[in-house]
Amino acid sequence: MATGGMDEAEAACGELAELLRRAGIVLPSLGVDPVAYTREHPYPLVELGRCNLQTARRLIQVLAKAER
Repeated sequence: MATGGMDEAEAACGELAELLRRAGIVLPSLGVDPVAYTREHPYPLVELGRCNLQTARRLIQVLAKAER
């Protein structure tokens, strides 16, 4: 029962995953929160999930560089 909002959330996850991959970062749990699909009026939430310390440090580096 994917609606426009859910489709947009899935597309955003894909775009984010690709950009992170290009920066050498993989968030294995990245995706649309599955509970959002069960609601009568879906409210899409992007689940970033968990990552190991090495991935967190790489993400910090990339974000700090982008901030400059």
